[in-house]
Amino acid sequence: MLSSAIGYEDPMRKTSQDIVRLGSRGSPLALAQSRMVQAALECAHSGLKIDLEIIHTSGDRVQDRPLSEIGGKGLFTKELEAALLGGQIDFAVHSAKDMETRLPDGLALCAVMQREDPRDVFISEKASNLAELPAGSLVGTTSLRRRAQILNRFPSLEVVSIRGNVDTRLGKMRGGEVDAILLALAGLKRLGRDCDGMTVLDTDYMLPAAAQGAIGIETRADDDRLISLMAAINHKDTFKVISAERALLEELDGNCRTPVGALAEIQDDGLLHLRALLAEPDGAWLHSIERRGVVEDAVMMGKDAGAELRGLAGEAFFNV
Repeated sequence: MLSSAIGYEDPMRKTSQDIVRLGSRGSPLALAQSRMVQAALECAHSGLKIDLEIIHTSGDRVQDRPLSEIGGKGLFTKELEAALLGGQIDFAVHSAKDMETRLPDGLALCAVMQREDPRDVFISEKASNLAELPAGSLVGTTSLRRRAQILNRFPSLEVVSIRGNVDTRLGKMRGGEVDAILLALAGLKRLGRDCDGMTVLDTDYMLPAAAQGAIGIETRADDDRLISLMAAINHKDTFKVISAERALLEELDGNCRTPVGALAEIQDDGLLHLRALLAEPDGAWLHSIERRGVVEDAVMMGKDAGAELRGLAGEAFFNV
């Protein structure tokens, strides 16, 4: 889909008014991200009007169990994708890290907004970082990726599942249900939140999820008009780096039941630097690798890195 952005021609030039329908989850963060996309599109295309339609997803409705037990991260996207395929909406806005690597037939990731800071943050009223927490402290997160990295480094801590939006998780921490939580910095920034007791975790310390911090825009694959509209706001460098990360994830068949971290960055010399890890959910082992190469080889690099990690873990790990 990235090639669509190269020969961009404004499809709105010949019309003074047009309406397209944007589908979004109803959480505060989802709405904040959708409104960012809406504002960018209406600025890029004079006369374009966007109607925002809230679609409730299974991931929002089921809050009492970890995602790994109820179907994975696709629970945040499947209702939006069904609305797209059914013609109820024209495009959907997602946190790119929630998107499956294999999209339903007929749909495509056609654009991404510029990536926000992809790092995780540690929030606690009892310590300024994980190392300061006493043995047996409860750290709340739904992410197997975070869980595995925490337990690999700090096996004396206890990691428990905690779901809900940002305010719900903060409330549970402040109410004493857990001693600390980990959240994505990008979400806090987009919500305009600066939490007390927050420490940003370096990516060498906590590698983020593939595509964390990026907003993905999904359309019907044959909707050339919508794809052309989205090309105006597609951030090409972000598209390239998350393409590497998503290719790695696809090679690993990564989902909410597979602890995978990945971060690709374009360096000052123009080369792409990809770091990735695969871990046992309990942190017993963790394999990490790096790749450097030209940006044009982003997808190939991701697939190659994923294949190496798969070999290091062994096929038995994926057949559980």
